[in-house]
Amino acid sequence: MRGGKIVRIPPYKKIIYGVLDFFKKYGLTILAVVLLIFIWQLAVDGFHIKKYVLPSPKLVFNSLFGPNAAANHWGKHIFTTITEVFGSFLLVLVLGVILAIIISWNRWLNRLLMPVLVLFNSIPKIALAPLFLLWLGYGVKTNIWIAFFVAFFPVVINATTGMMSVDDDLLDLVNYLDAKKYQVFLKIRIPASLPYIFSGIKICATSCVVGSIVGEFCAAKSGLGYLMRDAQAMIDMPTMFACLFLLAIIGMCLFGFITILENVCMPWKLVRSEN
Repeated sequence: MRGGKIVRIPPYKKIIYGVLDFFKKYGLTILAVVLLIFIWQLAVDGFHIKKYVLPSPKLVFNSLFGPNAAANHWGKHIFTTITEVFGSFLLVLVLGVILAIIISWNRWLNRLLMPVLVLFNSIPKIALAPLFLLWLGYGVKTNIWIAFFVAFFPVVINATTGMMSVDDDLLDLVNYLDAKKYQVFLKIRIPASLPYIFSGIKICATSCVVGSIVGEFCAAKSGLGYLMRDAQAMIDMPTMFACLFLLAIIGMCLFGFITILENVCMPWKLVRSEN
């Protein structure tokens, strides 16, 4: 609100502000990474480090784009990993928020289910990957569910905490105005919980990448994790580092997408930044 008037930001401006906000926050980090790569190349050349100990960035780049890059079938492996990461992310986003709404709808459900969620969240979920392999077999579907299970609980717990943390005076006011329960959720609880939800989603982004790679280590015939395992057997360090580089790019893209989505869903943050 500005000068007593509600300021409405067009959708395209929300996206632009989201992109600018991302580079404003992480531009120095990106610059530091570029500088680190430059120092890495100088160190490898200066100390004559063997490529099976620490490959140079130039060798890693050649592994991705050089004459022999086609032998690794990068496109197939990248597509598999992206499918698993974004598939599990969408599942977590949809099912996590829906379950949080169900839990927050009734206090008895909250008291019944929240301790169970906290219990499951404390389990070392990566150790359950072999169980998913036995239940579902090899393939992309198995890896999506492994990543989903790794990333699911922080989103549910954060979203539920946000929906249950609404100011009691505000709830008393809307109840006095005879608001329906679904109206309270749509107008009060869900908007108030958005900072909590996006905090959980940002944790979920990295967890989806970790879960997908763990699944590919255990149960896959393609994907960057599978390629890393194959490169390890051949002591192909440039390919392993190239896989790590691509995984970092995928994680950063997903995190950037979440930042843009956060600004689209929470436009009041943009109004405050403009002021």
